[in-house]
Amino acid sequence: MDFNKKYHISIGSNIGDRLKNIQSSIDLIHSRIASILTLSSIYETESIGFEGHDFFNICATFNSFKSPYHIMNELLEIETLLGRYRSKEKKYVSRIIDIDILLVDDMVINSEELKIPHLEICNRKFVLEPLLEIDPNLIHPISKISFKEIFSSFKTNQKVQKKDLCLENPAHLTNITNYNYIAIEGNIGSGKTSLSKLISSDFNTKLMLERFIDNPFLAKFYENPKDFAFKLEMSFLADRYQQTSEDLSQLNFFSQNIMSDYDIHKSLIFSKINLSSDEFNLYRKLFYSLYRSIVKPDLIIFLNQTIENLKTNIKKRGRDYESTISADYLKKINQSYSEFFKSRPDLNVKFIDVSEMDFVKNRLDYLSIINGIN
Repeated sequence: MDFNKKYHISIGSNIGDRLKNIQSSIDLIHSRIASILTLSSIYETESIGFEGHDFFNICATFNSFKSPYHIMNELLEIETLLGRYRSKEKKYVSRIIDIDILLVDDMVINSEELKIPHLEICNRKFVLEPLLEIDPNLIHPISKISFKEIFSSFKTNQKVQKKDLCLENPAHLTNITNYNYIAIEGNIGSGKTSLSKLISSDFNTKLMLERFIDNPFLAKFYENPKDFAFKLEMSFLADRYQQTSEDLSQLNFFSQNIMSDYDIHKSLIFSKINLSSDEFNLYRKLFYSLYRSIVKPDLIIFLNQTIENLKTNIKKRGRDYESTISADYLKKINQSYSEFFKSRPDLNVKFIDVSEMDFVKNRLDYLSIINGIN
């Protein structure tokens, strides 16, 4: 995945049922690209540069890991699905739907296919007004002038009227942020990190990812489990406790939600498999002495995957130290998770079977998981 980016877009329509056209585009963006984070009010504006009916215009934002070129192509496909064919148009004509990328964070792109920021953004009052409504502190990435200042110095007389009409944000129907703290759990290679990143991006939450890559004992454990199991599990427990305590202590749970790709109980589950009985009894005492002071997730999502899929995903990751992971070890992990959750009915756990899904590449698969969480 690429890094996460915030997109500002504009949507307009002046043919047919303008409100329905814009709503349909929002629904398609939600089902094909990303969940809408913010929607402006609807503004009615006159046609500029040609004779035509008045437009309905809005601005919206969403997050995505995908490149601006990928998002642009997706938006063009949505326009086509709604009946617009840009290749047949002159420069300025009436249109059933018009979707433009205005800004992508502070990126500047000047290619033949794509211009970001949009070249006309500073010349269109019908864009600036809804844009400032949803994001009043934006700065132009090239001129470094605030859009508030650009808007206040606007001299062209363009009629822009805010309408008393409402659009429905489909993301609000599948809003999982009713949970302050969600942890994604599952076996090695089940897709915990990928799903955590997608949900965090879609719902604009804080993201807490396990820092396993820095663990000095991980590779050594796979080479020599007997000698390094206790050191590995102790170091993981210390790291997870420190990260969970520090990251969650800084959060205001009334204003920000958190997604994590692990739950602290992971330490207990893996240590039961990897340690001797005497080591595990000692480890468990230490675990529960630390556990009392840790903020617990409101919801744990457990991703069920087949052993075959786990092996395939592990191979795709290409980490040399994971090449020796056996199917038998993965089965033991599944069994340990199952036994643990059965023993802890106090935990709010949602089991989701993702064995027939590709939620990274297929957004409908991803949305079915979100619906399952709800």
